[in-house]
Amino acid sequence: MGLIVLAACTGSKRMTAASDARQGREVACIGFWNLENLFDTIDNKGVWDTEFTPSGKRHYGTRIYYEKLTRLAEVISGIGTEITPDGVAVLGVSEVENIGVLKDLVKQERVDKRDYQIIHRNSPDERGIDVALLYQPKYFVPTNVETKSVTLFRHDGSRDYTRDVLHVEGKLLGEPMHFLINHWPSRSGGEEVSRSKRDSAAAVARRIIDKIYTKNPHAKIIVLGDFNDNPNNESILQFLKASPDKTGAKDTGLFNTTYGYYKSGIGTTAYRDAWSLFDQAIVSYPLLVADQGWKYVKTKIYNHRFMINPMGKYKGYPKRSFVGDAWQGGYSDHFPVYLYVTRKK
Repeated sequence: MGLIVLAACTGSKRMTAASDARQGREVACIGFWNLENLFDTIDNKGVWDTEFTPSGKRHYGTRIYYEKLTRLAEVISGIGTEITPDGVAVLGVSEVENIGVLKDLVKQERVDKRDYQIIHRNSPDERGIDVALLYQPKYFVPTNVETKSVTLFRHDGSRDYTRDVLHVEGKLLGEPMHFLINHWPSRSGGEEVSRSKRDSAAAVARRIIDKIYTKNPHAKIIVLGDFNDNPNNESILQFLKASPDKTGAKDTGLFNTTYGYYKSGIGTTAYRDAWSLFDQAIVSYPLLVADQGWKYVKTKIYNHRFMINPMGKYKGYPKRSFVGDAWQGGYSDHFPVYLYVTRKK
């Protein structure tokens, strides 16, 4: 039985990004997307990428690679354009092999004129996949970049390598802003067995946030990522301390803007006819109550009809790049999430 995709959004009752734009306020769009294995076609030593080569089992050659880039650019070009013609100003991404694939992505015709710049650091992940940040320099100017490793161990005591947490500090149209980009360990082996790994990643992210707050209690922070957990899992609630409501965010310092979707049964990725909301957007409390400067408005899931399987076994699922080893000509097995912030000019 196929899934049914619902459209919805969460946001402020007092204002919307659209009304703000009409009233001449400044609006910026911030997003995140898991790009589903954006690999190049080269067999790189030391990482598990053989399947993404021309001689690999997926026959991943130049034609498929550039088709995938075209599909990804098509989606990115549309995110946020219902409010701002410039689209998404800052976009966190995951499942990218290296900076080279991102350079190829931002040169695609659909997004080339936006002049996206790239912040990427190699992670020790065994699959060779990283997180990164794309940004339009007319909106955002980075001032500091750091990565924090997530230290994990297997049952035999050996290191288990995963993605780093990327922290980018900068100025969004002149105002200080922090971005944390995450891709926490997967549920491979089962949710319960792998739970402690995501708890560890959440603890790393929380330490970064606490350090930011120590320096500036009024810091504006946006935490984005594929957390491989839902908004009600302990990694999010207990370790990251992202509150599902704005009242609780006063104490924890973080509000999970995507919790409303999860409560309504809406997700960003599907498995065995069940939705999960692994891709989330979390904001710091000062973005909710700011009297001046940027203020959070609402969050949306970019799940347009063309990105959804129209028929077959996976009807209603995100239309992904591969099913097994077969190229599907799709986009990703995740939908992007994005949010709007607004301020007086």
